[in-house]
Amino acid sequence: MKENKFIETIKKKWLINSSKTIILIIIILALFIGITITMQKLQLTPIDLTADKLFTLTEESKQKVKDIEKEINIFFVGYTDEDSTLDLAKQYTKVNDKIKIESVTATDRPDLVQKYGIETNSQGIIVEAGERYKVLASSDLYTYDNSTYETINVAEEKLTAAIKSVSVEQLPKVYFLSGYSEFSLNTGMQYLNMYLENEVNEVQSLDILSQGKVPEDCNTLVVLSPEKDFDDIATNAITDYINKGGNILWLNAATTRNLDLTNVNKILALYGVNPFESGIIRETDNSKMVSGSPDLIMPEVQYSDVTSKIYDSEGLIFINATKINVVDSEKLETLGIEKTDLITTSENAYFRKNFQISSQTIQDGEEKGKLLVGAKLDKTISEETKSTLIIYGENYFVSDYQLTQTSYTPMVAYRQNKDLVLNSIAYLSDREEDITARKSTGNVTYTATQLENNIILGIITIVPLLIIIIGIVVWIKRRRQK
Repeated sequence: MKENKFIETIKKKWLINSSKTIILIIIILALFIGITITMQKLQLTPIDLTADKLFTLTEESKQKVKDIEKEINIFFVGYTDEDSTLDLAKQYTKVNDKIKIESVTATDRPDLVQKYGIETNSQGIIVEAGERYKVLASSDLYTYDNSTYETINVAEEKLTAAIKSVSVEQLPKVYFLSGYSEFSLNTGMQYLNMYLENEVNEVQSLDILSQGKVPEDCNTLVVLSPEKDFDDIATNAITDYINKGGNILWLNAATTRNLDLTNVNKILALYGVNPFESGIIRETDNSKMVSGSPDLIMPEVQYSDVTSKIYDSEGLIFINATKINVVDSEKLETLGIEKTDLITTSENAYFRKNFQISSQTIQDGEEKGKLLVGAKLDKTISEETKSTLIIYGENYFVSDYQLTQTSYTPMVAYRQNKDLVLNSIAYLSDREEDITARKSTGNVTYTATQLENNIILGIITIVPLLIIIIGIVVWIKRRRQK
């Protein structure tokens, strides 16, 4: 069999004596080292073997930073070049050349350490654009499951949010109405608070009685399941806010008792929404419920500007939902309101008012069919002024409430629950470009198989070692033949 000409040339010209063999080994090693250095300089995206691609920049982040025109400098203080978060950050530079990444030490840049208050021998990430800046501690890049103590990586969300926050002229302001519900930013909604801040929002609680009005800079007012009636001061302030074109996100869980909420209902009536009834939505379709629980439903997402990015997704999980009752189309027209359905139940759902009934099946007199649990109501105040209410007949779906006692996964993190509320606020804050399907921030786990580990190990260690051994063996063999 005729040998390959290249192999034959190597044998006859390069392996004929020891000196040439050594030169060949040196050339091969030089090529290997040269290729390695070149790959490092090119800063190619590293292979990401995590289950949720935690170290690969998502298309959503790329879209958010690609059109930024300000010069963004990101300094990684105290990080090594091999750090996975630094590798992730370098991917931003390929999307937008206005973004610059630099790894420094406290010794290299004492001015940065002093200016931004980074402690000696600690890590910090400085994101700056002109006079605006954001400093992230290494602890900001992770959150934790308090029951399993597993680490949850939020590095991309934090980095993208920091880049956006220093590049925008003004952050959207989101105010949560306080004092009328058991839920608040610090009670039951802590994860939602974190997610909102990650999305480049300034989030605050609003004590409307002390302020006497909704602040002028409010982009979105969030109302959480009122359990007591609004005072006259609050009612007048919210009405004035609406008449000026203010937008509201209203979350209202099911109730088991009739409440006297006269002023609350006055506000809802401005958008054509009738008072909520005491009762709960239940499902009979097993494919639309979780674990056979009729009150733990998977509602149907309707296509709209608000829900377009999650329309074909894995869906939502609602618990203890109630139906939204809206006046008829003629009255809506009189009120100057346009209604868009966002979330509905299946045709097999029903509404139960009598909680003494233990049967899982629908009973005579119970309302059955496609029930409305999410809607957008656009109200025309004048030719120049419009106000929008996005309302959901559910509150727990974006809360810290847990489905089981064995896992501390908040409801807001299930399926597309987080996306629905964040996209709703982005829409109301006139930031439709931030409506998206977001990356999971699941547990950080390395999911390479044993075969993949062996291949990687072979590439970086065994192959170069094998080349050296072959060269030595050939050299010894040739020497003995002389």
